[in-house]
Amino acid sequence: MIQIIAGKKGSGKTKRLIDMTNETAKQATNDVIFLDDDNRYMFDIDHKVRFINAGDYHVHTPEMFLGFLSGMLSQNFDVGTIFIDAFTKLCKTDLADAEPLFKTMEELCAKHDVKFVLSVSEDPAAMPEFMKAYII
Repeated sequence: MIQIIAGKKGSGKTKRLIDMTNETAKQATNDVIFLDDDNRYMFDIDHKVRFINAGDYHVHTPEMFLGFLSGMLSQNFDVGTIFIDAFTKLCKTDLADAEPLFKTMEELCAKHDVKFVLSVSEDPAAMPEFMKAYII
C-alpha cells in the first residue's frame, strides 16, 4: 500500500509524517524506516525507527531510488513500513512522470508486504490523476 500526505510547502506534511512514524513505531511488530534527504529530523523520530539520510547514498535518478528501496527490502525481510519525507527531492523526478515509479513501488508493496507513506510538496488538486487515489 502507498499513502501520500500532500500539501504545499509549510502545510505541516513533515510534522504529520513524523507523528505517523512515531505512532507506528509504538505499535509495530515489523521494522519501521524513516527516509529523508538530510538529518534535520533525526532526533524527532522514535529511537526504534531506522532513520536513513538518503542524501548520503548519492541517489540521482528514479531508477537509483527504486534500487535503493529494493536494497533496503532485500537486506531486511522484517521491514513493514517505510516513511519517505521530501519524496520528489529523493526520487528526482517530476510527478507527471512518476507513474512507472509508483507501479514498481506497488509491486514492492505486494511482494514484500511493505507499506510506503510519502510526503509530497504539491497541492493535492494539482497532482496527476494516478496519484490522487493514494492521498490520505
